[in-house]
Amino acid sequence: MKRALLIAVAAVGLMAAEPPPTPDRPLPDATQEARARALFADIRCVVCQHEAIADSPAGIAADMRRLVREEIAAGRSDKQVRDDLVRRYGDFVLFTPPVRAGTWLLWFGPLAVLLVVASGWLMLGRRRRDETLALSPEEESRLADILASEGVRRDPDAKASDD
Repeated sequence: MKRALLIAVAAVGLMAAEPPPTPDRPLPDATQEARARALFADIRCVVCQHEAIADSPAGIAADMRRLVREEIAAGRSDKQVRDDLVRRYGDFVLFTPPVRAGTWLLWFGPLAVLLVVASGWLMLGRRRRDETLALSPEEESRLADILASEGVRRDPDAKASDD
């Protein structure tokens, strides 16, 4: 019974696995293939998100590589290929998204956070720098009288020879 259950679980696991991607077929023209490989390094895998489609083993990355090769073979420019991928997947698909109103937070957000934190630290540091005012001569004499009347030494660690 346990063996049959184990086989059933393994079969379900195999059915749920993604099929392996079809092997890449390079373009016959070496110049076009070089262009395609250069584009592969600039395009992010939408599944892995931290890898270029050139390095990603995901099936969608293989599909994206195939699409790029097809568009290059059709005579499209690198900009047209990138624009088509952005149309399909959004700016996220590019490792270096364009600077425009929709991506300002992506480009300038870290700098803005850094400036806010730095200004907060600066304001906090200035707030803590309250200088104590020097005692007036009247206060000095009054303090000396209090210390003398109570027998308290100015410095508790001082010895009689330190006076």
